[in-house]
Amino acid sequence: MRPPFPARRAVRTMLAAVVACAASLAAHAERVITIGLAAPLSGPSGSTGVSLERAAQLAIDDLNAGRPVINGEPVRFALLAQDDRADPRTGELVADYFVKSRVSAVVGHWNSGVGIPASRIYAAAGIVQVAPAVTSPAYTQQGYASAFRIVPHDGEGARHIAHYVVREMKAGSVVVIDDRTPFGAGYAADFAGNVVAQGGKIAARFSLSSKSSDFNGILRTVRSLKPDAVLFAGLDAQAAQLVNEMRRLQISAPLVGIGGVVGPTFVRLAGSAGEGTVVLEPGPPSYRGPQWTHFEHAWKTRYPDPIYLYAPFAYDAVRVIAAAMRQANATDGAPLANELHRIRYRGVTGHIAFDRDGNLRDPVFTLYGVKGGQWQVIKTIDERG
Repeated sequence: MRPPFPARRAVRTMLAAVVACAASLAAHAERVITIGLAAPLSGPSGSTGVSLERAAQLAIDDLNAGRPVINGEPVRFALLAQDDRADPRTGELVADYFVKSRVSAVVGHWNSGVGIPASRIYAAAGIVQVAPAVTSPAYTQQGYASAFRIVPHDGEGARHIAHYVVREMKAGSVVVIDDRTPFGAGYAADFAGNVVAQGGKIAARFSLSSKSSDFNGILRTVRSLKPDAVLFAGLDAQAAQLVNEMRRLQISAPLVGIGGVVGPTFVRLAGSAGEGTVVLEPGPPSYRGPQWTHFEHAWKTRYPDPIYLYAPFAYDAVRVIAAAMRQANATDGAPLANELHRIRYRGVTGHIAFDRDGNLRDPVFTLYGVKGGQWQVIKTIDERG
């Protein structure tokens, strides 16, 4: 005998609830893949680090919206962001924390002086690291199969900017100042060697702490040398302080900067003293295509600030890690590292592939200059031919 209608309806309701509950449990049973993000989220470089975190989170959200599956298993990506304070010791503590947190991969760091010691910890734990801004050649010269960079390295950049300074700026005499970090000191040495190779002259070389704001002694000597250009191998805030002091002491030589200077911080702090500053940065001056359109719209919808120069590299770092996971049918360790060495990926920043050392193949650079208080493109250097 069939149950009365109200009873049948109650049974159907109960079954629907059971199905819904099972679906909910299945959704929550998705395996979570955690990607670490390490950058300076506070201090002078905090705005840069926050932009990297934001871009990485956009990439995570895009991946999850596509309901990712790896090796036949539904997964969900999560971002674990940590502030390395642009400090090597803090960076090592962050790396240890990521190891203990069992992250599958790391996007970071921003400073070479932080990313290099941290990379040793990741390598020992078998954790893949894709750096969106670690540009010192030493990073990939350590021989770690887990270390990759999604930006060009400083040896390439130093060669291009030295050529421009000697051949196009016609600077016969150049003073070189670095900030004593692995990033700054390494870049300064490469640049000086390339200037001499191009037929130019290094009038003098100086080093000072990356935390120093006292340039008086150095600049008094620079003034007596009357150079045609001054290269500063350091970051934006300190570069702005330096150029202000140069103009105060009536040193008219243009300031030449390196990666990490282009952005709002330098022009805001340097003011009119920054006019004529020239800087070489990685990547093209602008992006195009449906991926970029999507990224730009997502950024502008969520964040009030403009897209910082290195943000697209952080976005692509997350995406290329996920693409390698799908192709390897693995989410960490040697299988993931091996796939990254083979991958050919089209990202927001262009074609992404790595050489045997983990360096980005066929990089693109853009030369910027300050004019009217704004960064303007001077030229693009494309090694893809």
